Amino acid sequence: MSERKYRQGGYQDSSGPERERTQKPKPAPKERGPRGSSRDVPRRMQMPGFQELLRCAMCGAVVPNSVEITEGSQCPKCSADLRCCKNCRHFDTGAQFECTEPILKRITKKDIRNECTYFVARTSIERETHDSGGPAIRPSSARSAFDNLFKK
Repeated sequence: MSERKYRQGGYQDSSGPERERTQKPKPAPKERGPRGSSRDVPRRMQMPGFQELLRCAMCGAVVPNSVEITEGSQCPKCSADLRCCKNCRHFDTGAQFECTEPILKRITKKDIRNECTYFVARTSIERETHDSGGPAIRPSSARSAFDNLFKK
């Protein structure tokens, strides 16, 4: 090896104390308790459930599952017709006549009641966001909700 100006080891040095690899001792495996101890029991995951909902196309209100959609069905919140093209599963603005089914004539008003034979209510699967474990505590105002956070 030739003499270097700076005595700093580099990648070309194959010997020397800094290049020697030291084997770290592996830690001993942790002792586990007997089966059935509290450490070995997996925790129950708190995952929210899913539910199938029908929402009004006009206002977005949830329509109860008990409501059967017939010719005269209306939204409980905005009184819009529920049996219309906008609430149909086959409604698609990019398809011919805005319907994925082979209809013969275009229905011009998509938000009013019609008698289409292909109508199927559009449902969506959403997460349950309410706590089903007990009664929901709803504060009467934002101020009382803030105060409830810092109760002593």
